[in-house]
Amino acid sequence: MVQATTRPACAPLTGFGALAVRGPDARAFLHAQLTNDVEHLPADRARRAGWCSAKGRLLASFVVIPGADGYLLHLARDLAPAVAKRLAMFVLRSKVAVADVSGEVRQLGVWGAGMQERLAACGLAVPAGDLALVRAGEVAAVRMGDERFLVLGPTAQTTELQRRLDLPAGEESSWTLAEIRAGRPLIVQATQDLFVPQMVNLEAIDGIDFKKGCYPGQEIVARTQYRGQLKRRMVRARAPAGVKLSPAQDLYSDEFPGQASGTVVSAAPADGGSELLAVVPIASAEVRRLRATPDGPPLEVLDLPYSP
Repeated sequence: MVQATTRPACAPLTGFGALAVRGPDARAFLHAQLTNDVEHLPADRARRAGWCSAKGRLLASFVVIPGADGYLLHLARDLAPAVAKRLAMFVLRSKVAVADVSGEVRQLGVWGAGMQERLAACGLAVPAGDLALVRAGEVAAVRMGDERFLVLGPTAQTTELQRRLDLPAGEESSWTLAEIRAGRPLIVQATQDLFVPQMVNLEAIDGIDFKKGCYPGQEIVARTQYRGQLKRRMVRARAPAGVKLSPAQDLYSDEFPGQASGTVVSAAPADGGSELLAVVPIASAEVRRLRATPDGPPLEVLDLPYSP
């Protein structure tokens, strides 16, 4: 059962990994690879971004976290080894090292009423604002919501912080549900190379900078934005109990009987059923009729906290 995120809790985020991008050219390298501006990213803010193929399809979604000697990229754990290897292929003569450090960096989700004060008492006084970032030694905390924070760092230090916070154990699915309700996509292995960034509303959550210049797939992403070629969008929906959902699963719409017309991005248990993010044809999103199987019960399309 998913716990309410207003109730204080802490959950290890084992479904997430981390890449370290270090070296004198790390900033310029990432700026040239990702959909968002890294060149002007301040030290006290993280930033959402995507990494695309040459065809403009997302290979990964990141939270980019600046540090003293480079950056950490927070991403789906099942993508970390392959993305690290592929990203390193673009280093060429740049003074940059890319490494999968998922086994060295422990990640926690902490949430609930009074969490800002609890973290501040442990030396992590996170400023106001989305993706505000603060560090205490090698441990970083990133604001992911009003009372929800991503904490990550070396295993020993992060484990000690968890002990000091002394919070009830939470479930990682609670964190996933909060991200779904915030309308934030997570690209995983099953959904890699399926979506142009705008299909998962990346621009609506400040994950794309259309003025930053070239990066892999940039021409296609820009054309999609400015020529009105987007045919599918991400929506949020609720499924009743007993409906099984997983990333990359097909969805169906009454407007296109018998044929797959949508794709699950992510899903989590919620209120006796589940909630999900899914990419569907814009017409289906407007009429708000979706099903997990052609003859299954209807899914209820819900509002997102932003306008795509």
